[in-house]
Amino acid sequence: MTPQLSERAIILAPHGRDAAIAALILEEADLRSTVCTSLRDLVCELEKGAGFALLTEEGMRSDNLLPLARWLAAQPEWSDFPFVLLTRRGGGLERNPAAKRFLDMLGNVTFLERPFHPTTLVSLAQSALRGRKRQYEARARLEELHQGAERYRSLFESIDAGFCIVEVLFDDQGEPSDYVFVEANPAFERQTGLKNAVGRSMRSLAPAHEQHWFDIYGKVAVTGERIRFEQQAEALGRIWYDVYAFRVGEPEARRVAILFNDISDRRRIELALRRSEETLRAFNETLEERVEERTRALEHAQEALRQSQKLEAMGQLTGGVAHDFNNLLTPIVGSLDLLQRRGIGGEREQRLIEGAAQSAERAKMLVQRLLAFARRQPLQATAIDIGELVRNLADLVASTCGPRIKLVLELDPELPRANADANQIEMALLNLTVNARDAMPDGGTLTISVVCDDLSSGRPPDLRAGKYVHLSVTDTGIGMDQETIAKSIEPFFTTKGIGQGTGLGLSMVHGLAAQLEGAMTIDSAVGQGTAIHLWLPVTEDKPDQTPVGQDIVPSRVDKGTAMVVDDEQLVRESTAHMLSELGYHVIEAKSAEEALRLLDQPNEIDLLVTDHLMPGITGTELAIRIRATRPETRVLIVSGYAENIGVAPDLPRLTKPFKQSDLANTLARF
Repeated sequence: MTPQLSERAIILAPHGRDAAIAALILEEADLRSTVCTSLRDLVCELEKGAGFALLTEEGMRSDNLLPLARWLAAQPEWSDFPFVLLTRRGGGLERNPAAKRFLDMLGNVTFLERPFHPTTLVSLAQSALRGRKRQYEARARLEELHQGAERYRSLFESIDAGFCIVEVLFDDQGEPSDYVFVEANPAFERQTGLKNAVGRSMRSLAPAHEQHWFDIYGKVAVTGERIRFEQQAEALGRIWYDVYAFRVGEPEARRVAILFNDISDRRRIELALRRSEETLRAFNETLEERVEERTRALEHAQEALRQSQKLEAMGQLTGGVAHDFNNLLTPIVGSLDLLQRRGIGGEREQRLIEGAAQSAERAKMLVQRLLAFARRQPLQATAIDIGELVRNLADLVASTCGPRIKLVLELDPELPRANADANQIEMALLNLTVNARDAMPDGGTLTISVVCDDLSSGRPPDLRAGKYVHLSVTDTGIGMDQETIAKSIEPFFTTKGIGQGTGLGLSMVHGLAAQLEGAMTIDSAVGQGTAIHLWLPVTEDKPDQTPVGQDIVPSRVDKGTAMVVDDEQLVRESTAHMLSELGYHVIEAKSAEEALRLLDQPNEIDLLVTDHLMPGITGTELAIRIRATRPETRVLIVSGYAENIGVAPDLPRLTKPFKQSDLANTLARF
């Protein structure tokens, strides 16, 4: 039987649009389905194969149930076909007594009251399908039991569900008193905690085990009647089990096969739901108030979702813009660097070139801020001392703020190290300092504090429990209202005048904190100042002692042949010129395909410098191929995208834009 049949849903909802709507919901969840118009058609489809069936209460009441009952009775011993029944009233027997008829007939049925949320239907459908797949696994295991003891043993031990075969013992009055384990798979021990059970009795392993377990299995052993039930085992640690038991072997052997799963988590959820329903009924008098409260919570959640989607969309946009910016800046930065190094023109021309280079550097910093907001900034996170970093920046912060602002440092002397990028944290701290200064036009106090917080409760949203270095920047300035706070992390939003800010400071800090698996929060009120809190995860790693690379003087010594591969002509030419000045003979290729054709010729290539993302074959794929055929060739990946997605971790990497000294330093390190 193919998965197209064995894992599909059979839908019987002959009235209204229930069938079409259910099929559409399942289709959106990648679940195949077939719609039937009658119970007879349903049985025909069930005989072909299905994962579960979705029925409506009125569809069951308006048709002859005998064919379905016969099909259910004829199921093989491994099969307990799952149903999801849509009802007009609650599925519980206490609220819908008519449901007992369907429960008795269908057996493995889950009731779903209409109207329902699509997510609920999808969740129940997936749960039913998972259960059916486990039955298929059990079927496969049982079928192969007859093909040899070795194969049986391998499959017996591999299933995730607990499985055992027991021999039921009866006392002199014919009542079940105990049972002995004949076989048990590894999952049995994981789900029950009973070790070395084979050959031992349940009473010896768990003396307080409840009598009703023995009664149930004793009935199965005597009558041969299969049974499925859910029951809590108090003596095994109050674990809830979903159990399917059936007799195996000769009747007089009194042996029962038991297939079971730990469903404690599901039962806890169901109990919580029942308690929630009871609470709602108990407080029915305050329905209007609760509806208003629920509406406010929903509106808050929707607003949070819209904000998240907006930030995600803007992050994707800024990430793409930053990539194009980097490609544009690379030849500009390279050319200005060349003009400065060669001293082209007189004093006036050199001032113009210097001004252009500074503007290019500012554009590069702007791109980094865009990438930080979009969470695509490449981070070099290491173990750093945030307190020491703040102390080293104190003079710069003080000079930036001016004499009218008093700087106060509150640094915990016993700080653990934080896992962060020192350069990015410095940039973030300076951004927050500038914002604080601008918020205190008449002077005030700027307090920078660093402490270690052990957050187990009351922590910011989306922040996992654990230890964090808590960096806060607090001013006594004009403060912000709630509307301004809500917009403050949006890129390009600023309350400053034209030309006084990019609007990327807080968005960059927010993106940096999220990228480091930390968090940023804002406390502010109009006229009462602002406090920006930054949480950075603590690390046990030792500080990185890697020395900073020094500028390398371009060499005229012949260093061999380098191939430059980039689909952007200006970037390719600029990189080729830099390498030429560094002493390389340069071959250019506008695509990875062209590079491979050139490499098919007997050329000695000492260095490959390739763009990462190009049409067709990517730079990473090209690098891997070259390493396989020419292992002696050095490879450097250059990318306008800041993120490392798709780049092999063992490949050296350089981010655009870059100067000749950046390229030389990178080449010198490998």
